[in-house]
Formats: sequence, structure tokens, C-alpha cells
Amino acid sequence: MSNNYKIILFDGVCNLCNGAVTYIIKRDKKNVFKFAALQSEIGQQLISKFNIDTSKVDSIILIDGEKHYTKSSAALHIAKQLSGAYPLLFGFMIVPKFIRNSVYDYIAKNRYKWFGKKESCMIPTVELKSKFL
Repeated sequence: MSNNYKIILFDGVCNLCNGAVTYIIKRDKKNVFKFAALQSEIGQQLISKFNIDTSKVDSIILIDGEKHYTKSSAALHIAKQLSGAYPLLFGFMIVPKFIRNSVYDYIAKNRYKWFGKKESCMIPTVELKSKFL
């Protein structure tokens, strides 16, 4: 696998996560990210490689070379790469992780209730297929 891009693992059946992926793709002007569902074969391989406990982290995970970020840290590292003013959000890294993650966990815990759930993983359109692993 090439290390030229960062990989975003996401919950493929979560409407909020799928919306976030679409949102990121539109703002990923430097073509930094590739995507894979946590439920996919490559998603499972990366979860196992990095020894990630998906009972604790089950929404968005960022793989950057040999490092991985979860929860709010993943979201802020992703924002840092997007076009526009999003990199400014990286300043929230100064907020203690337990505070950032409690907000993140609250949203993640309620994401199916608030945003719904799909029966199966999102199938990318032909033009977006190159963004998915």
C-alpha cells in the first residue's frame, strides 16, 4: 500500500459517516485521502494491523503511514488537510483529549438515532471509485 495518501476508515452503514465522507471528498482539493469502510476487507486488515478495538472506536479512524488517530483527533487531523478555513479547527487540539472525545463519543453514540442507518455500505459512484480502497 502506498504511503502517499492518508486512509479514512468509516462506518459504512452510518448515514452521518457517509455524509462526512462525501463532505471530505468535496473539500479534499489536494487529493490527500482514500476511504474504506470499517466493514470492508481492507478496513478489517487495517483494524487488525493497528490493533484497534472497534467496540471502543467504531466511527472514523485516520491511518497516516504507521500512525493512526481516532475520535476527535482523527477529525481534527482530517480538517487540517481540507481546503478553506477547516485547517483552523486543528487549533482545537489544545483542548484536552478527554473533553474533545466526550463530545465526539456523545455524537457517535447517538449517530444512528439522529441520522439513521443504511442496510448496506455505500456504493461509490464511478467518478468517486478511485477514492475508495
